[in-house]
Amino acid sequence: MSDPFEITGETLKKILDYSSDEIFVLDSEMRIIFVNSVCEKHYGLKPHEVMGKYNVELFEKGYWKPSIVPIVFKEKKPVTIKQTTYIGAELLTTAVPILNAQNDIELVVITSQELQNYKSVKYDKDIEGQGQNDAEWSLITNCKKMKDILKMCRKIAKVDSTILIHGESGTGKGVLAQYIHQISNRKNNTFMKINCAALPEDLLESELFGYLDGAFTGARKAGKIGLIEASDGGTLFLDEIGEVPLSVQAKLLQVIQEKRFIPIGSHITKKVDIRIIAATNRNLVEMVKNGEFREDLYYRLNIIDVKIPSLRERREDIIPLTYHYLYKFNKEYEMNKLISQECLEIFSRYSWPGNIRQLENLIERLVVTSDSVIQLADLPELISENVSIQDQSILPSDLDEAVNYVKQTLVTKSYQKHKSSRKVAKDLNISQTRAVTLINQYCKL
Repeated sequence: MSDPFEITGETLKKILDYSSDEIFVLDSEMRIIFVNSVCEKHYGLKPHEVMGKYNVELFEKGYWKPSIVPIVFKEKKPVTIKQTTYIGAELLTTAVPILNAQNDIELVVITSQELQNYKSVKYDKDIEGQGQNDAEWSLITNCKKMKDILKMCRKIAKVDSTILIHGESGTGKGVLAQYIHQISNRKNNTFMKINCAALPEDLLESELFGYLDGAFTGARKAGKIGLIEASDGGTLFLDEIGEVPLSVQAKLLQVIQEKRFIPIGSHITKKVDIRIIAATNRNLVEMVKNGEFREDLYYRLNIIDVKIPSLRERREDIIPLTYHYLYKFNKEYEMNKLISQECLEIFSRYSWPGNIRQLENLIERLVVTSDSVIQLADLPELISENVSIQDQSILPSDLDEAVNYVKQTLVTKSYQKHKSSRKVAKDLNISQTRAVTLINQYCKL
């Protein structure tokens, strides 16, 4: 007969997964042999994506900085440092070495707590950087497509070729443009941005090229330097380039080809040293065919073409981005909101037509309006009602998992609407006893 107090490995794992602290265990070769589920909150990675990897692999990919592991292996004593993860979590991390009889490290147990809850604690070291490029942290991704794009951006940042970034609204075209600037030779100079769709034709032209005193009615008496001239030595980002009128397109072409321009009201040509990055969510090829966009300008802009995938094409980034914005707005509003696993599952299945911008705006709203834990009931109907259970691309392939997924979706949607086990039972044509069981199972009451 087994000891009733014996704890199996599976039971121990469940206990550790319920810990609010992240727990890592490394072997003597600095390989990760255990991590609990909190790692998904801190890095957007599930435990099976972490276990078996060497610590240095994840550190070099930029998931956290600095690394505590080299310190504890060198000193062979407990060490505590401050760490930051790439999705914005600030952690107080402690590594404790377990030594054998020969005073060699057999295991290292690492625990991490969110620093916002431990502001009074002092830590031993805060080794900033360790060679990590901070510009890498301006984009958050676990997606291979995006990683390939970032790899290409590191190559093209070294030259001054014009870049055209394509992508739906809200995908982060401006963030990518700024990333390219930050890792280029122009990083110490200006990054200028203008939204070409936000200004009427006459104002757009004056903002870009500047003007002299008296150039037009309402012009400043002293004139004005345009963004092209203000960008000299740096990067000019033309967002929504497809909205630029044909009359301004001709002048832009001259700037790109010759790095020269003439301010409004002047006859003197000015020369500038700038790199131009443009972005659009429109089909410029169709616009060229329709006579809405100059063909010669299109080809000058499209020297290097970058296509950013939509958020629904990079679903592995939804959870890390969710936590990133949760950390961001918790800090901004001095709150400590959590998010339920059920919400994360809905987020993972939603199509996000507004892409990353929509996710960011939603998380800000939820942080401000929800109670301590963001629940399904806090989500707007736009989100919860548009997660279709008939989307075969997101259903689990395993039959039991698929059945469970459909049950969970039906129960949570019904309970959100009715807020009563009796009404859920009637809605789903089941007994109230079963409705209560399912609500407790899936709605975490």
